[in-house]
Amino acid sequence: MKKGIHPEYHTIKVIMTDGTEFETRSTFGKEGEEMRLSVDPLSHPAYTGRRRELDTEGRVDKFRNRYGMKK
Repeated sequence: MKKGIHPEYHTIKVIMTDGTEFETRSTFGKEGEEMRLSVDPLSHPAYTGRRRELDTEGRVDKFRNRYGMKK
């Protein structure tokens, strides 16, 4: 590796959404800092398989009312 062009690589603590913690090495922040995740494999729908349901009927009614369309 070329000297002087790479960011500092050090140990940080990662705190997941459920409160579990682990240490890893990263270029994030400074030595010993904490990284708190707001989205992780425990909470993201792509990993959990749970979908967020949208109120599509309300949106259709809003569209129809806005443009004067009848059902």
